[in-house]
Amino acid sequence: MTPWLGAAYGAAAKTAELVSLVTPRSTQNKIARAFAARHGIRRRYRNWGAKGRDRSRPLLWVHAASVGEGLMALPLVQSVRRALPNVQIAYTFFSPSAEPLAKQMGADFSDYLPFDSAGAARVAIDALDPTALVFAKGDVWPTLVREASAQGVKLALVSASIPASSLRKSTVGSMITRDAYRSLDAIGAASADDATRIVEAGARADRVRVTGDTRYDQAWERAHTELRNKEVVAALQSSRPTLVAGSTWRSDERELFPAWRALRAQVPDARLIIAPHEMVEGHVAFIEHWAAGGSLSASPLASATGTTDVVIVDRVGVLADLYKLATVAYVGGGFHDAGLHSLVEPAVFRIPVLIGPRHTDSRDAALMLTTGGAISVDDSPQLARTMIRLFTDETERLDRADAIGAVVAAELGAVDRTFGIVRELLRAM
Repeated sequence: MTPWLGAAYGAAAKTAELVSLVTPRSTQNKIARAFAARHGIRRRYRNWGAKGRDRSRPLLWVHAASVGEGLMALPLVQSVRRALPNVQIAYTFFSPSAEPLAKQMGADFSDYLPFDSAGAARVAIDALDPTALVFAKGDVWPTLVREASAQGVKLALVSASIPASSLRKSTVGSMITRDAYRSLDAIGAASADDATRIVEAGARADRVRVTGDTRYDQAWERAHTELRNKEVVAALQSSRPTLVAGSTWRSDERELFPAWRALRAQVPDARLIIAPHEMVEGHVAFIEHWAAGGSLSASPLASATGTTDVVIVDRVGVLADLYKLATVAYVGGGFHDAGLHSLVEPAVFRIPVLIGPRHTDSRDAALMLTTGGAISVDDSPQLARTMIRLFTDETERLDRADAIGAVVAAELGAVDRTFGIVRELLRAM
């Protein structure tokens, strides 16, 4: 990073720290919550370092920005816990949406990652005293990497993925992150294409290997062991053909709802289970109003049964299990700029998936579209035609189920390969 860019980057981090001091803790705005949560963060790190850190034991620090990256990190953390019980584990995240997952991680210490200033990085490193620091997917922070490397901490990036349109490939983005990528001791790329882009971003080619995406292992294990929400799934069990629409935005619903009416005209017994991305009261009420206008029975999750026409998933943590009930899945985000939700969750149940047209940055979508396990639609009429075909043509539906199942089968094993990287780093000290 050039001196002038480094100075600007450092000033931005310090400004963010100052904003966190004056942001009300009671705020409901997601961005504001990210600032407010960092009030007193240095003190929290120091307190755990003084009381919880056993410096006779190695410590693995895993950082995953949000929920998607956290699901990549979860099976790795679990593997380390099982195979290396003497290792302490710290888990950090950036987004408020990752707070619930952090509580499930089973780490010795978990908290937000401080903003990327030199002072905050030094406090965190001194408190945690990590043997190795592992980033999930791509959330690599230049100042933290520089300070950790200077103190001899081993550094890795796992399930590493850089979309073709990533800002890291821009001139300024590359200038900010290139040194950080070059400092990494080991990188496990999600795919060969990702490995190429990571090297282009600055990583040393001899430190990059293709290990895969650990989310597939995590989702597979969750789907094929005892479901966490088995009572909820059992209460909704039905022979009715079912579309599970996951993490939908209003932009998805503008296309989905007219298509759903067209499907119901052809398949009158079809049922919709819908999990809106934003489970706020106004959004749930909007779905209820739409259902009532079509003379459809609608209920929130707690009161829904197998006879409910529209089941509204109004709490987090259950969607992944509800895909088990799907005949076909619709994954939200493809008519929105925020990006697609997880296609892996329905895929592990061998469920054909429908998505909107905005999916170019999704590796999962590319894999599943190529094999035919997923179908992209451009608008409501096309979505209606495709849903009718999948719900009425069992042969096509089963062929697409086989195709999406083949994608999952090919991706399994990433956790073991990734754990190999971590074990090597911990042994290197």
